[in-house]
Amino acid sequence: MQTVNESKTKWSLRDVIFLAIIAIFFGVIFEVWSVAYYAVAATPLKPYANDLTLGVWLMAAPLAGAILQKVGSSLLGEILAAAVEMMLFSSWGAANLISGFVQGVGTELGFAATGYKNWGKLGLTFSVITTTIITFIWDLFNSGYADYKPSLMITLFIIRLISAGFFGGVLVYYIQKLVAKSGVLKH
Repeated sequence: MQTVNESKTKWSLRDVIFLAIIAIFFGVIFEVWSVAYYAVAATPLKPYANDLTLGVWLMAAPLAGAILQKVGSSLLGEILAAAVEMMLFSSWGAANLISGFVQGVGTELGFAATGYKNWGKLGLTFSVITTTIITFIWDLFNSGYADYKPSLMITLFIIRLISAGFFGGVLVYYIQKLVAKSGVLKH
């Protein structure tokens, strides 16, 4: 009989296969989604392009966490999806791996805040908040956000929170429910 802690840390072959499926699926989505980023960046909305589109790039981590319900699954899911995106000749190259790490850590912290006990609405809410904060801090330094006026930084943060909330929270929640309803994850 497994203890609660073992069930959160012990990986089965099925878990690894689902993680790989999530990573491959989202790695392809991430690469295709870069078209949306560049389309927005080619308009007067350029300063908002990253934050408007970021939510999609955050989806692999909370979905891996919510579906697999394992410590580290969010971090691994996001890094592996970033690796797939990179291998598809992403314009960001190896920087994808760093972004995947930062995004995965942000999401992992959200689930950790619940003690890895809530993978539903509460865990996803925390993961949206922590991912928004962690990735925004990263962009303060990496993307030059620190040079922006405070009013623009606040606007970007709010846009990022909404984007992360919709894609990494609401959509992931409903995908998690559909997967659970399908029965594929039952032991």
